[in-house]
Amino acid sequence: MSGGGEEDLSAFVALHGAALRASGVPALYWESLSRKLRGEVFDAGDYFGIMQVEEVDEEEEGDEEMEEELKKKPNPGNEPCFKVIVTNENGLQASNPNSVFLIDHAWTYRVEHARQQLLHVPGLLHRMTSLMSIDFHGEIPDEGSIEQVLQEMWKYNQTYQLSQGTAEEKVPVWYIMDEFGSRIQHSDQPSFATAPLFYMPQQIAYTVLWPLRDLETGDEVTRDYAYGETDRLIRKCVLLPWVPSEVLDVNCFTPEPSDEYYQAILAENKEKLPVAINPPVYDKDKVFKVFTDIQQVLRNLTHPRFVFTDNEKEADILYNFSHFKDYRKLSEERPEVMLNQFPCENLLTVKACLASISRRAGGPDGPRWLPRTFNLQTELPQFISYFQQRDRRGEDNHWICKPWNLARSLDTHITNSLNNIIRHRESSPKVVCKYIENPVLFHREDVGMVKFDIRYVVLLRSIKPLKLYIYDVFWLRFSNRAFSLDDLDDYEKHFTVMNYAAGVTLKQVHCEEFIPLFEKQYPEYPWATVQANICKAFAELFQVASAKPAPLGICDYQSSRAIYAVDLMLKWDTSRDGKRIMQPQVLEVNFNPDCDRACKYHPTFFNDVFSTLFLDETDNCHVTSIV
Repeated sequence: MSGGGEEDLSAFVALHGAALRASGVPALYWESLSRKLRGEVFDAGDYFGIMQVEEVDEEEEGDEEMEEELKKKPNPGNEPCFKVIVTNENGLQASNPNSVFLIDHAWTYRVEHARQQLLHVPGLLHRMTSLMSIDFHGEIPDEGSIEQVLQEMWKYNQTYQLSQGTAEEKVPVWYIMDEFGSRIQHSDQPSFATAPLFYMPQQIAYTVLWPLRDLETGDEVTRDYAYGETDRLIRKCVLLPWVPSEVLDVNCFTPEPSDEYYQAILAENKEKLPVAINPPVYDKDKVFKVFTDIQQVLRNLTHPRFVFTDNEKEADILYNFSHFKDYRKLSEERPEVMLNQFPCENLLTVKACLASISRRAGGPDGPRWLPRTFNLQTELPQFISYFQQRDRRGEDNHWICKPWNLARSLDTHITNSLNNIIRHRESSPKVVCKYIENPVLFHREDVGMVKFDIRYVVLLRSIKPLKLYIYDVFWLRFSNRAFSLDDLDDYEKHFTVMNYAAGVTLKQVHCEEFIPLFEKQYPEYPWATVQANICKAFAELFQVASAKPAPLGICDYQSSRAIYAVDLMLKWDTSRDGKRIMQPQVLEVNFNPDCDRACKYHPTFFNDVFSTLFLDETDNCHVTSIV
């Protein structure tokens, strides 16, 4: 190897070595891969060919159910099946350093942009329908063809995530390999492996293909679509988009996870639990020094018993934006210092944990105030069983996929497609929640009946005894389009978070204005009764969250205080005595919420919060005790 080649290789490895190792690409191929990427060498055509075969599964002949299914498909009759085979007359040797190939990507996108791109990117719909064997004649995109591509694409989609950048830039990217890559079939004993690689110099992603054994001319190129999954049931579930089957025999109950589950979360978070301390006692007129990096606090806290300090070591109160980790050290060295977080509060703020602890209130199905939720990483078979049972009974099967730990509706998708949900599991840890198909709507004169959600600020003063307050003002967010159970990718119809989307109208209604409008629309449902039910749900949530010792529950640390924003909706439900009721549905709990609107319209907001949490004084504060 020449000196220049060695320099090129070491620069390539410095940039991409970690990704290649994580993907399992053998170092044997790195030099050749580096050269092919630099020169944009796509030489797979010299070694492989695509072959079309007509497949008739003998077992399925005469199966009436199967024939019915086939009739529903875009191409009735047997769809063409493609295979990739080795065509090079010398075959392919896995030990040859050049036996590594680049696959180009035909379409790269984020899910929320897919429909618009199919509509507007010239030639894209034509290429996708051809690649997916969907009938499409003509040049102008039509809704039917687009809908079919949006359904079928989950059999072809692959995904990767950027590890750096803003929250928006880290939202998973999906891609469909070119015709060659997309026609490589599945096998439980694959002959090849594939992995995406983001090539830094060009800022382009490719798929890398390499052999797992020696192959002869005519051998098929296959890969494992469930690569890395060893559990037989999970493999069956992961492969459902390509190998349809039923898992109705799996019990869909989801009991609360074991204690080890919570121990593992604590270890992963690198949180060190505090030692037990006595409740700190302060002089009744003490002025507290506050260390904070939150601008809204610095600008709006004007209460005379709090002053700011730049010196963290002399602070009486730490009010931090980022998560605190070493409670043990703080409790041992400075037990009298109060802070705005509780150890293990992620049991509330991480959606998978919220669903787990809530089962303490409602059994395996969860409480009435939380939509039925499954953790896709640990409860995939139970979810599929539940979905298929609902399907059999003809019940609504709209679901919403959410990342465990992102806010603002990022990477959140509504669907009634099982394939879509199964594949979303590959992108980032997600929960899937029953989508509220019968929400209580609000009439907007300019739009019609729209979805809305409500944000309450909840103040947690202590765990033992449990002291919980709500701020007396709540905040409302509205959809911009009339609600209906279709156009599931229409953000302004199905979502209410409009204050982060560019060029989107944000409808604001103050709660004092909202209550009479709501009561006029729903005269049989006085807001006081609705809010009493909301508070009851909050009380129950925090009771179960603190019912067990840390790390199975929020830690009873005497110097901790916190505020959370709880987002909820109302849905129509039937009470046990048959009456139509508005049932609160907790959507998520947010740590350190954005309090910009609170401060703007209620300048005493942080004075009230600090007085309640740190002084135990609630007189003249806009808070109500709920526990």
